[in-house]
Amino acid sequence: MTTAEIVSIGTELLMGEIVDTNAYYLASSLRSLGLEVRQVTQVGDDVERICEVLERSLARSTVIVTTGGLGPTADDLTREAVARVMAQELTVDRDMLASIEAYFRERGMAMPPANVKQAWVIPSATAIHNARGTAPAWWTERGGRVIVSLPGVPAEMTYLWEKEIAPRLKARFPGSVIITRTIKTFGLGEAAVGEKVQHLFGRQNPYLGIYAKPDGIHLRLIAKAATEEEARRVIAPVEAEICQALGPLVWGFDEETPEGSAGALIRERGLSLAVMESCTGGLLASTITDVPGSSDYFRGGVVSYTNEAKVSAGVDPALIEAHGAVSPQVAEAMAEAARRRLKADLGIGVTGVAGPSSLEGKPPGTVYIGLAWDGGSRAVSVRYLPQRAFVKRRATVQALLELVRLIKESANKS
Repeated sequence: MTTAEIVSIGTELLMGEIVDTNAYYLASSLRSLGLEVRQVTQVGDDVERICEVLERSLARSTVIVTTGGLGPTADDLTREAVARVMAQELTVDRDMLASIEAYFRERGMAMPPANVKQAWVIPSATAIHNARGTAPAWWTERGGRVIVSLPGVPAEMTYLWEKEIAPRLKARFPGSVIITRTIKTFGLGEAAVGEKVQHLFGRQNPYLGIYAKPDGIHLRLIAKAATEEEARRVIAPVEAEICQALGPLVWGFDEETPEGSAGALIRERGLSLAVMESCTGGLLASTITDVPGSSDYFRGGVVSYTNEAKVSAGVDPALIEAHGAVSPQVAEAMAEAARRRLKADLGIGVTGVAGPSSLEGKPPGTVYIGLAWDGGSRAVSVRYLPQRAFVKRRATVQALLELVRLIKESANKS
């Protein structure tokens, strides 16, 4: 199998100032092209160190993809490093320079002199036009090995990768295809889910991995074959076996999100939804509306952050007096009040203690999620790590997945 490495260039990565999302994206994309990613390396803006990394990478891998260091400033050194590794001189590509000048001119600006550097090229490199910015990509070969140099700006990097680089790599290194299928579950922990599919671990094709994620436990199948169609045939029977073993625990696949899955189920059944939330501070409603077309089913939300707001929104003050604002009874009442007030079929209520202090004797991280529908209601209790932002995010995700579970349960009963 053709091997690949990713080299992320930039001192800001080593300083922890930015997250290397480019490497995450490229690792997945290289795998889908049938290339085995052997290593991911981060290196600062030092031409000597970049050269050392590139030489090591060329000695052990066929494809090296670099990101970053293609800007116009003195600390953008990828071109210089590749030129040194290839033992070639940098010169200005006049066509590329004209393209960069046009980029600025179209925006009513004169090109700064420093940007001439971005038109540099070496004889063995092909400079690839970047329609999203001023940093062209490079494609360079040495002894059957390829160095691809991409800009570090994620939007520019992904554009060039998808439009220019991935097709070239596919043509240059035809061979096996690797595809993945992610099965997303909710309701059991990692160990319990693993026990249900224990007999499927240890296979090589498809390989099965298990991962704990914010939206539940994910099972990922990875298959290799000569074609995508054949790889999907390898995955299909194992996927079916997993879904059979886990049943209603499965809530989604691949890129599906809790809000997208919930929205699709609500729309399919011709239902509507309203929410009332306190500790999530509007994040639940915001997340629901991240789905295009959510206005078809989402009636709206109420952020009832105080007891007075809960009462004015329709929660019985006697319930708050008897059980406290952070209680399963009030969570259910919030869900029902939202449903009735906004004339929806389904309601969600979220109340809890985001932290850092306790409230009503409840420790931070305590959350109650209420669900209401025509003819009934229920609440679930959860405890999260007592970190405010974490509690808000996890409660939002869990509220949506509890709704998915409710809708699927009702469908199974009907």
